[in-house]
Amino acid sequence: MAGCQPSRRCRHARLPFPQLPPARVNVQPPFGMGDRPDPANDVLEMRRPLLQHRLSRVPTRRRRRRKSCARLAGEIKADLKFKTAGPGQKLSEPSRVPKEKPKTEATPKPRQAPTDEAQMAAAAALARMELKPKAKLPSSQEAIKNQVRKELMAEAAASEKGLSEEEKDLTSPDKEGAAAPSVSGVYFICPLTGAVVKKDKKEKHLREAIESYFSVDPVAASIMEIHTFNKDREKVRVGVETMAKYLDNIYLHPEEEKYRRIKLQNKVFQERISCLEGIHRFFQAIGFETKTLPVPGQETTEEYYVLKEEMLTKLEDLKDYKEQLLSSEPVRAQLDRQLCVFKPSPEAARFELPNDFYNLTAEEIKREQRLRTEAVEKASMLRTRAMREKEEQREMRKYNYTLMRVRFPDGYILQGTFYARESVSALYNFVREALRDDWLPFELLGPGGLKLTDENLAFNECGLVPSALLTLAWDAAVMADIQASGEEQPASPLKPELLSRVQTLS
Repeated sequence: MAGCQPSRRCRHARLPFPQLPPARVNVQPPFGMGDRPDPANDVLEMRRPLLQHRLSRVPTRRRRRRKSCARLAGEIKADLKFKTAGPGQKLSEPSRVPKEKPKTEATPKPRQAPTDEAQMAAAAALARMELKPKAKLPSSQEAIKNQVRKELMAEAAASEKGLSEEEKDLTSPDKEGAAAPSVSGVYFICPLTGAVVKKDKKEKHLREAIESYFSVDPVAASIMEIHTFNKDREKVRVGVETMAKYLDNIYLHPEEEKYRRIKLQNKVFQERISCLEGIHRFFQAIGFETKTLPVPGQETTEEYYVLKEEMLTKLEDLKDYKEQLLSSEPVRAQLDRQLCVFKPSPEAARFELPNDFYNLTAEEIKREQRLRTEAVEKASMLRTRAMREKEEQREMRKYNYTLMRVRFPDGYILQGTFYARESVSALYNFVREALRDDWLPFELLGPGGLKLTDENLAFNECGLVPSALLTLAWDAAVMADIQASGEEQPASPLKPELLSRVQTLS
């Protein structure tokens, strides 16, 4: 059968049929059939118009389907818009404002009291928020560098003029409107007199106390002076051992006159003994006197320490003096904890420390300037974790003291002053001494709710310098047993004598 003519149009299609190329079927006639026509060509010619018609209708159906879907979506949107437009009105009527429906207020549900765990979590979160600095830091690296340069220039100018650290401190509490410090300073207790003195007067008070002790026991006073006011411990050790040898020779060979004389210009005596403060008062206290004697074999004279004759009958006393000299330790003033108890206050995490907590010597000021200069240079480069930890440890070593506050579950706050290098066990003992029942087990939670489990770590190693607020948490099992026993518990776990002098934290 022949295909459709090119000029003829199909009654089912708008476009003319696509013209297919003529079929080319290369079929080899079987052997012996010659040029007989192949029936497969007749079948292909018969189906050719049908294939052309189906190919022409595929894009038309897709277009119709898309148009119908779009028309349906438009009708749905219009119907929704019409329904939400409100009641209809005539064009001649004035416009009506839709009336608002009165809002029904829902009755609030009664709130339940927070649990103990929620209260502890809230306290930890409040401590974290209070510890965050409120001042805005410079946003750019260049601003940080400029700020540090200004501080370095100000400190250098102040050090050249010989100004004290108190005069250089821009945050002095004497300024108008400045907040009062949390403590008035760092205080010490003299072990000889029991007096409480401030840090800057500690050395002077110790000298006066030892000086006044000379009237009671001159030997013990001179030994305290040697061990306390000579800061180089190695020189003290060498000098004390050399003096012990002198006394040993006198004790073992009292009949030998050469051992009872000590030449003051002797090289060993000058290098090891004479340079120590208090050494000459010690020799005078144990029975030596200064004499000018001729040098054997020479016409010149020199000064000697010579033991008095009456001391030869008190050789046992010399032996005791030697033992006392070797076993003595420096007289150290004890740090006053300045124990305070405060009422519950939202200002518990706010600290205003005096200059004693930041007091630096001239060498420390120069070192601080150098470290700040290095910090500006390192701020722009990447640092490893080890480098960062080393810098953090160096930053913590600046502080000699730390002010610790412990908040109890009832809100009362216990405050004390500690050395920055003291271990956390000192704080645990400090809290136990303040408890009415010191046997109650408890834990101390640091900022963020972290437990201070290792009591051997120092405060500066835990990052609790120069101040910190901790939270006390009782042992849950022990407290449950106490409540189950039905015994009446006191209102506060602190001792009554501490509660009698409770203060208000400002």
